[in-house]
This record gives sequence, structure tokens and C-alpha cells, in this order.
Amino acid sequence: MIAGTLTKIGVIKMELSVLRKENELVDLFCNLAEVPSPSLQEENVSNWILDYCKKNNIPCEHDSYGNVYAHVLPTDSSKPSLLLSSHMDVIGDDSPVETYLDGDLIRAKGRTLGGDDKAGVANALFLAKEVANSEMKHGGLELMFTRDEESGMSGIKHVDFSKLQSKYILVCDSDSLGQLEVSGASYTLVKITVNTFKGGHSGIDIADKTRENAAKLIADIVSNLPQGVFYSENGQVITSCNIGGIKAGNVDVTNVINTYAEATYSIRSASRSVEEELKTMMKNEIEHCNKEYEGVAKAEITFEEHLPPFEKVEDEYIPILFETAARKAGVDYKISSFHAGAETHIYAGKKNANGEVFAPYLAGFATVYNMHSKDETLDYKSMLKGHELLKAFFAAYNA
Repeated sequence: MIAGTLTKIGVIKMELSVLRKENELVDLFCNLAEVPSPSLQEENVSNWILDYCKKNNIPCEHDSYGNVYAHVLPTDSSKPSLLLSSHMDVIGDDSPVETYLDGDLIRAKGRTLGGDDKAGVANALFLAKEVANSEMKHGGLELMFTRDEESGMSGIKHVDFSKLQSKYILVCDSDSLGQLEVSGASYTLVKITVNTFKGGHSGIDIADKTRENAAKLIADIVSNLPQGVFYSENGQVITSCNIGGIKAGNVDVTNVINTYAEATYSIRSASRSVEEELKTMMKNEIEHCNKEYEGVAKAEITFEEHLPPFEKVEDEYIPILFETAARKAGVDYKISSFHAGAETHIYAGKKNANGEVFAPYLAGFATVYNMHSKDETLDYKSMLKGHELLKAFFAAYNA
């Protein structure tokens, strides 16, 4: 059994080696994937990227935080530059990464592959090489490869945005070929606490109207607050509210009138205005509780924004170009909003060297399955098709 398995894996490896010789983009991805780069341990892969850029006439450097910035100088200053952004870190440890081919899927033996986001890095680097060594007229191509996206987004938060020339940004980090996400949800942590001024014995003090049970009051508040989808547009969730948990008293002790309780919520929203509407509703519920139980209990609510929203920009320039390029490349496309966070959220609202507010989009140029697990795979044919899409988009952008 063991010998057979090893033989089979050996054949699969040989097939991948043949594919890598035949296809430069596949080889580039595998080279990147085979350099372990868990969050905040990206030095080896960032140095590999610098070497690749130097070999291919692409100016490239580390910034003060260890992110990698590369750029292909414009050949036509009348055209706008474009920024491609991807992250270098992956979910997983620093153990060796051994890639192999399983049909159309690239896998890593016994661990995460790192398709998120080495596929984005590979596609961006390969386009930069092609553009840098061509006679194409273009407005310039900027590349930003960041650290620590998976654990804290500290890399993108340390970028000096004032040095970037581009207004439009494709964050190449979607898990599906042909996706273009035009907005994304914020993440706000909500904490609600209830303190009652008197506790007591559940029998002796139960009739005392100056004593209220904090567990009951927090339950009343929660029952009056929304749960789930708060607002949607065209079948897509824009704003949601989800309770994380409630803590009050002790389930094994029933003879105490509880004096403290708390609840936590997450708010996710791709619209600032709708999020503020939801927050106002929640604050009004707390005020109502405090009025009803004035002198007996006090409820409080706090909001901690951990990730700002990535709101849809007014113009349709990039979605129209993306649709045009997808049709030309023969790629099924989907333009939508996503209810999660990405580096798009950090770019949104920041300004470039020219004082323009960035217009970021989350784009998919490969399909990654079972992301972040040991069963993670990359459909290599989707990555090749994704590169056709990316090239067609860059050509349309510079037409």
C-alpha cells in the first residue's frame, strides 16, 4: 500500500514537472507556493520576488515594513497607471511545501497550498514581466505585495499610500475566476453590558421592585434587536447584524438575582449610511432600557470598528472594462458585493500621490478550492484563463 502510494505520487510529481517546463506561469506559481510564508514570516518569499523582478527588468524594492513594491514605468504618460495588489503570507506553518498535480488541480502534500494568495502574486508578476519586456504603450503598472494579510493586515496598514501613482486598484485575492467585487462589508464589534444596582436572593428578595435580574434585562434587549440580514440590494447582503454570545450568571446557580450581563455582536456593512442606521437603532434600544429601569439598572453599548467598509464607487469604468475583457477572454464573470473583509477595505478612502481617492476592486484570476485547509487546491487551467483575462483587462485599460 505504501509503495503504491509513493509510486502514484511520484508519477503525479513527474506530470507537474512536465507542465512546469511547458508553462511559465504554472512554474512561477509553484516556485512561489514552495516557499513557505506564514504571516509575519514572509522574508524568503519577498526576497524571491525581488530576485524575479531584477531578472526581468522590473524595478522592485522592500518598503520600511517589508512589503514589496514593484513598478513598470509608463511608456505613454497620457494614460493612467494601474495597481495590482496581492498578499505574500499564507495560512499554514513554515514546513516544506511539496506541490503535485491531481488532474487539473495543483495540491501540496499534507498541508495548505497557499493558493491564497500566491495565485494573485504569480499572475501580477507574470503580467509585469510581459509588460516590462514589450513595446506596449501603457500608463505604467504598479505592484504591491503585502505581508500579514491573513492575521492582522498589518502589511497593508503600513503602506505609504502617498507614494502610489494609481487611482484604480485590482486586489487580486478573490477565490473564483471571473469575480469582480465592487464593495465589501466592514466589521464592527458591538459590546452591550447591563449592570443592576442590587442583587439578592432569588427567594427572599424576589418581590423587591428595586432589584432586577441582569440576565433577564440582557435577554429583553437581545430579543428586540435585529438578527441576520438587516439590509440587502438585488439579492446581495449589504448590512448584517449577528449576535456572538450572551454571558450572565451561572447556569448551575439559580438562587441569585444576577447583577451583571453582557452580549456581543458583529456588524458587517458595505454601506456607511445603513450601518449608522443600524447603530442608531441599537443605541435607541439601550436608551429605552435605561429609561424603563432608571435607578435600578444601567445598560451600555460600545462600537469598535476593526475594519472599515469598502463602498462602491460612483463610476462604472472598471466594471465595464472587466466585463469587456472577460468576454474577450471567454471567461464567465460575476460583478457583485462580498460580505467579508479584504485589503480593498484599507485602500478605500486613502489617497494616492496625486491626492486622488483610491478606487479598489477585489478581482479573481484563478479558482482556489478549500481555501486555508490541507485540502486546498488550485485549478491551474483557471489560473491560465485568468491571465488571459488580466492581459485583456490591461490592454483595454490602456486602449
